[in-house]
Amino acid sequence: MAHPIPSSKTPPIERLREIMHILRAPGGCPWDAEQTHQSLVKHLIEEAYEVAEAIEGGDRNAIVDELGDLLLQPVFHAEIASEKGSFDLDDVASAICEKLIRRHPHVFGDASIEGSEAVLTQWEKIKATEKSGDDPKERFISKANEGLPGLMAAQKLQSKAAKVGFDWPDLKPVVAKIHEELDEVKEALSEKASDKIGEEIGDLLFAVVNLARKTGHEAELLIHQTNRKFVSRFHEVEDEIIESGKSLEEASLEEMDQAWNSAKSREKSEESGR
Repeated sequence: MAHPIPSSKTPPIERLREIMHILRAPGGCPWDAEQTHQSLVKHLIEEAYEVAEAIEGGDRNAIVDELGDLLLQPVFHAEIASEKGSFDLDDVASAICEKLIRRHPHVFGDASIEGSEAVLTQWEKIKATEKSGDDPKERFISKANEGLPGLMAAQKLQSKAAKVGFDWPDLKPVVAKIHEELDEVKEALSEKASDKIGEEIGDLLFAVVNLARKTGHEAELLIHQTNRKFVSRFHEVEDEIIESGKSLEEASLEEMDQAWNSAKSREKSEESGR
């Protein structure tokens, strides 16, 4: 027997909560009912990236759609928790309300502050006080930001270290460090030491993230942009190979390289013509 559809006259957030409750309840959706906080983590991360991609694309409908998918995630988690009497969506909303008030004393209190940089500094100080409490052993950097995507975590760690002066003053040593790490990768490759190769590649990635940060870029967004560029170019490679009467599997590496370079040249030509 079908469940009645929650009324569209109900406030949207409440309607969303009702729908989620029905999906999890007996007679609802088996997949939704099986989910746990842990099983939903990958979906939460994926939805956040899809929002970022929609924003990059600038399409209003896509942004609304992807933000809706992202909004579902806290509602989903809150529903799971409420079934065990742990917390619900009101608890989540109340917690963020109090945090925003607490961390904006220049808006909701008597603190005087000017400029966005000063606001961020104040935010971090309040956050550190909240996290450390009375524990004198609390580290300035307490964890490696597990749970964040790797490039994003690396950049966050570097930014935090920079706040206490652990940072190069300009780009020259940053670029030199990339060359140094690349040389160490080459050395590990020559030694054919698998574990060392992986470690050195990780160091190289960390150094490249530092260059992105120092030049005012978000490494995680850069790699996503490059991924999209790769897909676009590879589509052109595929089209060119198919037009030549071959499949990708039949084409040689040289033929695919030539098609890739042609796509790259067209891209640069289009950019210069704008």
